[in-house]
Amino acid sequence: MSSNISFEQLGLSTDLLRAISEQGYTNPTPIQQQAIPIILKGFDVMGGAQTGTGKTAGFTLPMLQKLESHANSSTSPAKHPTRALILVPTRELAIQVYESVRAYGKYVALKSAVIYGGVNIDVQIAAIRSGVEILVATPGRLLDHLQQKNLILSKIEILILDEADRMLDMGFLPDIKQIIQMLPDQRQNLMFSATFSEEIKKLAGKILKSPILIEVAKQNSVSDLISHIVYSVESKNKQEFLIDMIKKKNLQQVLIFTRTKHGADHLTQKLNSREILSSVIHGDRNQLQRTQALDNFKCGLIRILVATDVAARGLDIEELTHVINFELPNNPEDYVHRIGRTGRAGAKGFAISFVSREETILLGGIERLLGIKIQVEESNFGLKSQQTELSNKTNSIEEQKKSRAFSFKKEPLSKRSKRIEKIEDPLFSQPYISKCSDLISIQVGTGKSNKQYPSKTLPALFIPPVTSKQK
Repeated sequence: MSSNISFEQLGLSTDLLRAISEQGYTNPTPIQQQAIPIILKGFDVMGGAQTGTGKTAGFTLPMLQKLESHANSSTSPAKHPTRALILVPTRELAIQVYESVRAYGKYVALKSAVIYGGVNIDVQIAAIRSGVEILVATPGRLLDHLQQKNLILSKIEILILDEADRMLDMGFLPDIKQIIQMLPDQRQNLMFSATFSEEIKKLAGKILKSPILIEVAKQNSVSDLISHIVYSVESKNKQEFLIDMIKKKNLQQVLIFTRTKHGADHLTQKLNSREILSSVIHGDRNQLQRTQALDNFKCGLIRILVATDVAARGLDIEELTHVINFELPNNPEDYVHRIGRTGRAGAKGFAISFVSREETILLGGIERLLGIKIQVEESNFGLKSQQTELSNKTNSIEEQKKSRAFSFKKEPLSKRSKRIEKIEDPLFSQPYISKCSDLISIQVGTGKSNKQYPSKTLPALFIPPVTSKQK
């Protein structure tokens, strides 16, 4: 489709166009150009696009347009039944989508709310019971509210599944099926995702009715604006190599992905100990901690944000230039979602990966998925460290040898002779004379008789030879 097309040509209302203009957008992205007219006509859609191509606005704008007829300013909850449900996999993505709904629906009198786990449910209950037309939710927390009968979904007109593949990866399929059973049969269904596996297509076959497939890029593809860089680094050397890279390249805003929560915590502590301001987000961090970490990163208060794959979806960070895979993901598709945080909105990005020998197989899976061959750069970081350590050990050994050679240096024979001549023990050179009386009494046995022996001078044990001077 033409890149010169405007939002006005897509049939959007004046109130929506006003909000779009205030957000600084003038022309729709390819996914928006294709999706908006089709959704406005009421068709079910199966949409696939690269992360960062504007797919959130691609379904938010037409949804608001279709619900605009229900807009009202009444304070009665009965006047605001839930008519649109947007399901997302993570808290971060839920907040991002909700913010988009609020921004684009600024001049439309439709109420909206967002619900997710990890926060007090009472605040959410109050918001829901006040009446909302648009509800953004994670599957688990939505089921909590449904089981407590805090809301009903009988008037849902539009169901949207965003990042559907991620929801399946996280095990939400049973929850999604349970939620769908509570929805009316007559509704419009939209499914959006960065990737579409065969499993996703099976789910789409059960939910969507004669859907129109929209794909603006090849499946599992990534932006051409992203440069892939891979360094061969052994696991034990990764931390020091990372710190060295951040300092030498003076990287100021970097998103780093690890495979585990424990690994993310440990890496964050290490970076902070080396005076590189960092924070972490993962499933064990509460919502306040995650939100604060993300806000500090966006504002530039910290240089590094360490995250796990659970937090990969929904992170919308403007002008993020570097994403580092400290460890490769087990699932090749997660690589696509990780690096999709950079190279957005026409900006260039760098996807850097540290690959150990054990991760070579994972790299091969990523290359097969993307259909490209990524050149591996030898870091030689560990080799340099080993060479330095070996050099230090060699120098230490040489110093020890020199020290020993100095300690055991032979003394001149003349000095040793003089020193030996001064040594004289009277036991060997002088006769021994007893200091006792001339007679010594010795009692033998238990008798009274004592025998007396005269004391005698005992000769010396060794008589030195007479020298010529003594003669």
